[in-house]
Amino acid sequence: MRRIYFLAPNVASARAIVNDLLLARIEERHIHVLAKDTTPLEDLPPAGLAQRSDLIPSLERGAAAGGAIGLLAGVVAVTFPPAGLVLGGGALLGMALLGTGLGAWMSSMIGVGIPNSRLAQFEDAIARGELLLMIDVPRTRVEEIEAVIRRHHPEAELEGVEPNIPEFP
Repeated sequence: MRRIYFLAPNVASARAIVNDLLLARIEERHIHVLAKDTTPLEDLPPAGLAQRSDLIPSLERGAAAGGAIGLLAGVVAVTFPPAGLVLGGGALLGMALLGTGLGAWMSSMIGVGIPNSRLAQFEDAIARGELLLMIDVPRTRVEEIEAVIRRHHPEAELEGVEPNIPEFP
């Protein structure tokens, strides 16, 4: 999946773009609209926590770091077992999984409170009243969707494409 970023000048324009995306068979759950707090989104799909915060990148980093630390702790436990215990590969796997889970959980708690760093470049436009549309599409449809929006909505500004979007949020 790729995320396409567009800025729409107003709610009416954003609504027309969303309608064209729905006609192009982009599911509403893959369309996210971010605006300043005073802008009524009405029936537009609002950006969720996963889009507004650094939740996903933090979770990924925490899982990787926690897994590595857990694996290291498992190696230490197998190499220097507590008195009378014989530990093997299960201990390594268990410690790695425990570390991965704890690292993901703790870092996601932190990431929820941090604004999405990718959206910092759009803060001024959003403050001026523009709406940011984030559209998650398969890699094979990026050019097609960009062309649809450019053709029908010249007022919308293409702001770029993010290379990789996790499938699960």
